[in-house]
Amino acid sequence: GTIQATHRPVVILTGNRTRELSEALRRRCLYLWIDYPTFDKEVAIVKTKVPAIDARLAEEITAFMQELRQLRLDKVPGVAETLDWATSLAEMHFDHLDKDIVESTLGVVLKDWQDQRTTQDSLSELFERVGVRMKVE
Repeated sequence: GTIQATHRPVVILTGNRTRELSEALRRRCLYLWIDYPTFDKEVAIVKTKVPAIDARLAEEITAFMQELRQLRLDKVPGVAETLDWATSLAEMHFDHLDKDIVESTLGVVLKDWQDQRTTQDSLSELFERVGVRMKVE
């Protein structure tokens, strides 16, 4: 026999555009695009989820991530990667970003080797736009 739910279920599908959804599935769904948060919102998220983080570091990480998302990457890092990076750097007791820190921890943010190479080629420009120091303080 058929089992019926007493309450109609609500199903939420999420995606990161890695696979195309079929036309039939899209026809049966409501669609909502959620863009990346603004700088201020992402900083607030970082400070909430990683309370031990230095305020300056939270802002520098967020600025770097927002610029990084402008590159042509296969797997654009999301807020989850921002939080992973913030957590890692806070655990290592960093209070700022610099060239050495970014280069040695980029794998926390970028999981694809080609994206890492693309980013390595653009690091000087990213550092300049974000204001990351080229020398360790």
